Amino acid sequence: MISVENHIPVKKEFADAFEARFKSGTRYVQGSPGFVKNEVLRPVKGEHYIVRTYWDSMASFEKWTKSEAFTMAHSNAPPKEMFDGKSFLTIHEVFVSTEKS
Repeated sequence: MISVENHIPVKKEFADAFEARFKSGTRYVQGSPGFVKNEVLRPVKGEHYIVRTYWDSMASFEKWTKSEAFTMAHSNAPPKEMFDGKSFLTIHEVFVSTEKS
């Protein structure tokens, strides 16, 4: 499984508007082949929100980035003044996962 994390520096005065964008749904990614789940993490310590998606493989994620659904999901870009710098991606392979039993 692959975890893709988009680290996004959001100005504090735009936090509510940024969060509202995700609370209204992530309908474009949910039906994508290989999509597992999505998490949006609010910073408690640190400066970035993290939008994390899980995929069954790197190939599935790459296919998503070339899809019409990806284009639609990113077509309504927020205002540039919402951000406090550039976002960046990190991609990891999940090799161990533990949940409370």
